[in-house]
Amino acid sequence: MKTNISKTALCVFAAIAISSCNNDDAKEYQIPELTNLGAKLPYNVLKTVDNVEIRNGGFGSAATAHPSNQGEFYALTDRGANLKTKGGKIFPTPDYTPRIGHFKLNDNGKVEMIKEILFKDPTGTVISGRPNPEGYGTTGEIPYDLKKNILKTDRYGLDSEGLVALKDGTFWVSDEYGPHIVHFDATGKELERISPVNVKTGKRKLPAVFERRWANRGMEGLAITPDQKTLVGIMQSTLYNPSKAKVADFTITRIVTFNLETAKTKQYLLKQEKAKNSNSEIVALNNTEFLIVERDGLFTGNDATAQKHIYRIDISNATDVSGDDFNALDGMLVNGKTIEENTWEELSKANIKPVTKSLAVDLVQKLGDYPHEKLEGIWLINPTTIGVLNDDDFAVTGTDKLNQKYLPSNKTKKDIDGNTLYIVNF
Repeated sequence: MKTNISKTALCVFAAIAISSCNNDDAKEYQIPELTNLGAKLPYNVLKTVDNVEIRNGGFGSAATAHPSNQGEFYALTDRGANLKTKGGKIFPTPDYTPRIGHFKLNDNGKVEMIKEILFKDPTGTVISGRPNPEGYGTTGEIPYDLKKNILKTDRYGLDSEGLVALKDGTFWVSDEYGPHIVHFDATGKELERISPVNVKTGKRKLPAVFERRWANRGMEGLAITPDQKTLVGIMQSTLYNPSKAKVADFTITRIVTFNLETAKTKQYLLKQEKAKNSNSEIVALNNTEFLIVERDGLFTGNDATAQKHIYRIDISNATDVSGDDFNALDGMLVNGKTIEENTWEELSKANIKPVTKSLAVDLVQKLGDYPHEKLEGIWLINPTTIGVLNDDDFAVTGTDKLNQKYLPSNKTKKDIDGNTLYIVNF
């Protein structure tokens, strides 16, 4: 007897079989066990000056999960090694290109680098981390080399600090210059640059008020909602709005959302625990809840009160403080003043609610110690577990003079600050 099976039935059977096979093959990712000392990221030496190593390194300004490969993550460098100097920054490696590192945490607990993705301008030419010129996102910082010669600015330069990896293989990166939010393809080539209204970049814009970011404390963190529709950026510190002298409370900070389909933005306020703290990372848990890093700039080895906290925040009941004029450099006014000229009490009386916030992890308590001063990256591994990374500043520090960056200890080579991955539950 000849049996007839419809084409539709075969397709349904095949789909069920494939789904069943996939479910059989799927395994929950087993996170390797790490000690409280963490796992060091690999590095190479970019340059040695007077016995000081400039390391690459630098992969700690942000972190994010690989969108499909379990156990893999991306980490971001900032603009490159730099030193403080009056009126600007000294760049010991002035042509350094900011980049993304693709890493894997192996079963043995060691971190392996898979590849680097260097950032490029729209023509495919690698960029630098030097500041932008006037009109393109300048902070007013003058770039110098080690001999104090003035360097050229870079129209496409980035001080990259926030990182998002999309399912389509592209990346979004936020920075501290413009502040810019830049879309890169899988090879690191720029596709779009979103900046405040008065910056001469692409057509889509951020509200003008973000131009008043505190230099070197711009859009320090960037997240994407799980539906991949909305970018969420967090400013490191209080805007100088209208000026540093007129800020009433240096715990007032801003979060901005950008809808990728409509280019519509919203703004929310976040209250820091201490004035002039740093919001250094943000990662989405769902469309309204996020983990953020809030830290100071202290080493526990120098000050036992050093703060390295991760908070859970919720924007769902916070007041949108966008105001009616997207192009207004002052932003929305409250009581006839900029938001930053108000106190929290004044804002509360005006019915402005900040995002809600609760402590998720105190890293110093959780690990027994957290020896680095710059906690800046969160890799969301699963709904209850994160990996955290520090920015090691390419292992250098100093004002006018290049010095090795050591953890507060005996200052031997093993005590040079380096990018280190720690895994904690929250």
